[in-house]
Amino acid sequence: MPFVKRDESGAIVAVFRQPGQEGLEELDPRDPELTTYLYDTVLDLAARKEWIESDLGLVRVLEDLVQVLIEKGVLMFTDLPEAAQEKLRGRSGFRKQFAYVENLFGGEDGEFGEGPEGGGGFL
Repeated sequence: MPFVKRDESGAIVAVFRQPGQEGLEELDPRDPELTTYLYDTVLDLAARKEWIESDLGLVRVLEDLVQVLIEKGVLMFTDLPEAAQEKLRGRSGFRKQFAYVENLFGGEDGEFGEGPEGGGGFL
């Protein structure tokens, strides 16, 4: 049986498998209020996951855009605020590390990659 924690207004705010703390109420697993809470929670988590994935994809696009603008001489790396430079340097380092790991195991064509020194960067 599930155990629920309620707020001051009586709404479910947490669900537990075991009664590990004081003040929990045991509910039937088919309780409509419990079903609604679980359904809403799962939908909320799925929506947040989609937003986070979308944001991460956009960050990658922006990093690539900054890199292209720097390579074409449209933007100087030193024109960016120091905090932005530090973040881009850090991200560039992470991307090089992950590219190295990906290259170790071969690309889509099955060939082995160049290693950590291959590829561009912000430095």
